[in-house]
This record gives sequence, structure tokens and C-alpha cells, in this order.
Amino acid sequence: MIFAGDYFKNRFGHKMYKASISLDVTCPNRDGSKGTGGCIFCSAGGSGEFSEAPGDVTSQIDKAIERVKSKAGENAGYIAYFQSFTNTYCEAAYLEEALAQAVTHPKVEALSIATRPDCLPEEIINVISRYAEKIPVFVELGLQTASDKTAEIINRCYETVEYRSAVEALHKAGANVVTHIIFGLPGETEEDMLNTVRYAVSCGTDGIKFTCLYVLKNTPLEQLWREGKVEVLGQEEYFEIVGKALELLPEETVVHRLTGDGPKNILLAPMWTADKRQVVNYINRRFRR
Repeated sequence: MIFAGDYFKNRFGHKMYKASISLDVTCPNRDGSKGTGGCIFCSAGGSGEFSEAPGDVTSQIDKAIERVKSKAGENAGYIAYFQSFTNTYCEAAYLEEALAQAVTHPKVEALSIATRPDCLPEEIINVISRYAEKIPVFVELGLQTASDKTAEIINRCYETVEYRSAVEALHKAGANVVTHIIFGLPGETEEDMLNTVRYAVSCGTDGIKFTCLYVLKNTPLEQLWREGKVEVLGQEEYFEIVGKALELLPEETVVHRLTGDGPKNILLAPMWTADKRQVVNYINRRFRR
């Protein structure tokens, strides 16, 4: 395996930062086409609290770059990151227009599109393919778990087999696939979590993002947590599982994230994830010696 920082530096020749963008989209398990309420852990912002409000893509990129330029420096490159909700759950023409704006930005060197495996119809795949011929394209798939039983609990609203088909289609389109996996989902054992990693690897994912399940205000998960039906992982427990997961990854797999951090103003648990500096120091001591 290789960590994302090293991967991007090797590929682009310098550090890369994400410029988060929001499109005017939702998800099929929110609007009633497959379900309502979204995944039980997902906030009203569709996991895009750190991105700009929907609007002109070029302006969003400018604002995102402005926020990080002091630490990024002059030589950094940027990935236009379509982050909030399901960014391929739209008309192909709408996505194409958004990507067109992004690739013409002078600071953008790659695209990253967050979506679901069940929202990649042929016309969307064709758009992705056209842009993958011009610029590196990363597509982030929200798998979360390989267990259809768990998927039903979290209201994911698609069958796991659709993930494999999505990876195959994206690879044919020339895209790099990054898979989101959550550890600590309701009812899952450590072996269930590691089986999800094995499944993603067997399907040929190029990269992985690991996240600890966290509880946010005003989500269906909050009620389950308050009722004592869901327990969150402690820091040591979580990273023990991450350590075992890393051993399952082929040497070419890119690790894009070892854990996430929810917005502090709506985070309820686990609170260790709120201390980002402490978590980063812990990760550096444990995994990057």
C-alpha cells in the first residue's frame, strides 16, 4: 500500500489539495426513488459540510483554494472535489457542464467525484470517460460495507453486487476508483469489517478511504445511539482494526484516509475524532514511522 500524500507527490510532482465543490444534487435514498432519509449516519449536508454552497463551480474552486492557500503554498496543485451527496445522480449534461468548468480552472490538475455504485448509468460513464482522456479522474464510491444485511440497517438502498459492476465500468472508462469504508457500523464484527476490505480489494479498487462511524446531530443514527442500540468505537479499538485492514491491501493500493472527522458543531460521538491534531499525531506515530 501507499499513502495518498506520497502517491500524489509521485504522480503530480508536488502536494495536492482538494477544492471541495457542491452541486445541486441529492441521493436516491433521500428523494424517494429508492428510499427516504438517506443513510442513517449522513447529515443534512450530505457529508459536504466542508465544501462551498452550490453555485458557480469556478467561484467555488476559487473560494476553496483561498481557504487553504496559506498552508498549501504556491507550488501546490488542486483536485476539484465534487463532494456533497451523490454527484452523478443528475442529468449527464449537468455533470458535463460542471466538469467542464472545473477542468478549465488554471489550478485544477485532477477531478474527484463522490457518488454511489447505483448511480452510474451509461450516459454518466460516457461523460467520465471523456474527461478521463483529458485529466486524471478519481471516482469515490460509497460502499461502506460489503454486508447486504448491514446495508439494509443503514438504509444504503443498493445491493453490494452493484459495487463490483461499478468498479468494472469505471475502470473501462479510465477512472481511478476510491472506495469509502466505514468501521463500526451497527451489528458488525471485526471480521465483517475486514471482509468489506477484502471484497473491495477483490473488486479491484485502486484506493480506500477508511472512516470511523461517528454520530451526528439530527440523523437517524443519533436516535439509535441515544437509545443505546449503537456503540461507537474507541480510538485504540478503531485503529487496531485499521492496522489489520492495511495488511490486507496490495502494495499498489492507495490509502487516501485512515479516518474522518465530522463537523464539530454537530458531532456527538466518538469525541476523540474531534481532536484532529491528536488523531493525526497518533496516526503518524503508529502508521508512518
